[in-house]
Amino acid sequence: MDTRTLSQFLSLSETLHFGRSSEELHISPSALSRSIKQLEENLGSKLFERDNRRVELTAAGRKLQTYARETLQNWDTFRESLTQDSGDLQGEISIYCSVTASYSFLYDILSDFRQHHPRIELKLHTGDPAQGINRVTYGREDIAIVARPDKLPVNLAFRRIAVSPLVFISPIEASSTLPNPQPGSAREWRDTPMIVSEEGIGRERVNDWFKRLRVEPKIYAQVAGHEAIVSMVALGFGIGVVPKIVLDNSPLVAKVQVLGSAPAAGDFDVGLCALKKRLKSPIIKAIWGD
Repeated sequence: MDTRTLSQFLSLSETLHFGRSSEELHISPSALSRSIKQLEENLGSKLFERDNRRVELTAAGRKLQTYARETLQNWDTFRESLTQDSGDLQGEISIYCSVTASYSFLYDILSDFRQHHPRIELKLHTGDPAQGINRVTYGREDIAIVARPDKLPVNLAFRRIAVSPLVFISPIEASSTLPNPQPGSAREWRDTPMIVSEEGIGRERVNDWFKRLRVEPKIYAQVAGHEAIVSMVALGFGIGVVPKIVLDNSPLVAKVQVLGSAPAAGDFDVGLCALKKRLKSPIIKAIWGD
């Protein structure tokens, strides 16, 4: 069964960008365009509205997106079940996580797995952990290491592997002119430049904390990934909020300090995330564990 065309369509339906999808698929943009055009001709329906500035799914494209996602996931599960019957799992699994998670958790998770299932190909993608749940939901990854949201979508399974508190950090450099605000001082926090995540659980917790303080935060920069927050704080641009595990594993840990005067912003419940229906996959089941 040739699933390449569906995979190519699904990638483009999520990125809505021929360049990014072609890089992800390791084909040229022109080859991707020809594949999509042939698929549209076979279906007799236009799947994308596109011009020089944008690419958007049509109503038919949105229907096919759902079908393609479910078909590819079911095909993978079926194919893997056949290798399980033979007693030798084969196939591939894609995992998404932050850079910190890749060396904090993956070794322990994958060491035994690799010994018992050497014929399974591992594909690791790193990036902003805030994207993990969406990448799993939309079928771009099999498993992601994420922080559990307060309301986990009903179609997702989560298995905890660690808990890390969120901490406020500031630069150590004596030359820094940043204030050292006290927990209840709304005026001091109002004037404090903040380095925050663009999105995700960390950003939500920061927003909630400032809301309780009844302060509109002074956002100096919004960045993707907690590692970048540590870098910008170390350079003296502002105060940041990061999971302590990110700080402990940062090469810049000696250049920042935890603000003892700042209250806790809650914990990061870190764990594996996968679609519940994909837990039927023998490969995912093998890496998921009990």
